[in-house]
This record gives sequence, C-alpha cells and structure tokens, in this order.
Amino acid sequence: MKQFAMKSVLLLALLFAGTSSPFAAEAQKPVLLYSRYFNAIGETRYQPDGNYKEVLTRLRGEFDVRIHAEPLTPKTLAGVSVVLIANPSEKAVGTNPPPHHVAAPDIAALTQFVSAGGGLIVLGNQEAHNLETQDLNRLLAQFGLQLLDKHTDIKLLPLRKATPIIGGLNWLYYSGDQVVLTPGHAAKPRALVNNDLAITPLNGPRNEAGCLLATAEPGKGRVVLVTDAGWIAEDSLAGKLSGTLAPKPNDNWEIMRRLSRWAAGR
Repeated sequence: MKQFAMKSVLLLALLFAGTSSPFAAEAQKPVLLYSRYFNAIGETRYQPDGNYKEVLTRLRGEFDVRIHAEPLTPKTLAGVSVVLIANPSEKAVGTNPPPHHVAAPDIAALTQFVSAGGGLIVLGNQEAHNLETQDLNRLLAQFGLQLLDKHTDIKLLPLRKATPIIGGLNWLYYSGDQVVLTPGHAAKPRALVNNDLAITPLNGPRNEAGCLLATAEPGKGRVVLVTDAGWIAEDSLAGKLSGTLAPKPNDNWEIMRRLSRWAAGR
C-alpha cells in the first residue's frame, strides 16, 4: 500500500511538472528592462505611465517588463535579457538635480552585459528634446556606432523586403538624428534602414542622407540603435500626427516587437 501511494505521488508530480500553466509561461518570458537611469527627474517625455504606456503594455505579451531608474550594475542587470534606453537627458528639468550621464562604470557594465549575451536598445531623437549624445556616444563607440546631430523630419518609410529582421513593413519615422557606423569594427555594425531621400517628409524640410536605424553584434549580444524615440509613443503607434497630417497605417508596433525579440536572441 505504501509503495502504491509513493508511486501515485510521483506520477502526480510528473504530470504537474509537464503541465503548461500561466505561471510557468510567465517565468519563461525574457526580461526587458526599461531603464530610466539616464532620464532627468521631471522629464515628461516617454514616461512608462504616459506615452510609452501602450508599447510597454504590448511588450508584456512577449517579455517580463521591468521599469526602474536604478544604476545599471551587474546586480541590477542580472537576469535581464534586454535593456531599453530612450532619449537620455542632457540637462536638468526645472529645479530638479542634473540627470546622470553615461559614465565609465555604466560603459563597463553595459559592455560586459552585451558581450555576455544581453541585448541593448537605444533610442535617440531630434533636437530640442533634451537629448544627451556626447557621453552616450562613448558607450555606443564600444559597438561601432555613433549618433550625429543631422536630422530628418516625419516620414512614412516602406522597408524593403530584403531588410533584415523588419523587412516588408511600413515605418512611421517621427523625426530624429542619424547613425554613423565605424567601418571594420569588431562589433559588426550594420545599417538596417537608410533614409530614402526620394520620400518627402510629411512635415518640415529636413531630409538628410544617412542611416536611421542600425544594429551591432558584439560578443554574444545584440545592439539596436534607432535615431528616434517618438516612433513607439502612443500617437505614433496609432498613426496620429499633429495638425491635419494623416499618414497611412504603420507597422511600428510590429517593428518594435521584432527588434526587441532579436535583441533578446529570440
């Protein structure tokens, strides 16, 4: 009788272990950290409970999304698959203290994180968005990438089917700067999307030749650098623009989903 009871318990344990449960599925999701460490206190752009709420909500279908402004150290990066950094701030907002700029310890921690297999997504922006690039570029240099203050205005870019990761989709680009790649760099930087000068911006005259979205693959990890942070804000996902502009439906969410999964090694 005792033997029968033990076998029954063992059988139940095996059945439970093989059962797919919501809790097990949740535990298997890779962790995406939206780091606000480099954003100024009081900065209202791209807040997780503001115009980034929608994209972060959608990302929770793919990731265990975490949000904090703690220093990026081996301890806070433990268990994280992808770090998202959007529009790091240059100056203080109002009477708040100055924001933390990228420094040597941050570069060391993030470089090690990526080299060991982590993913990093960095979003730049246009001018007048309190964007810091000088110190950020010291980090990006580790991956053969740099941000340059040359800007392109809002446009809808159909991406060629041959484009890696995001080919065949329509990208509503919401204004930003430019990526410069370091030829021959060990991190293998590559341009995924170059600006199509034949497409006229939906507003504004700026239409610079150059790269708008790039990737790199240093060590075991993956890096995505996009020259715009507004393209995943709530209005952009909905295809809304200011004034009377009404672009065609875009695939911005699907582009973000694919880039995030790629950065996570999925």
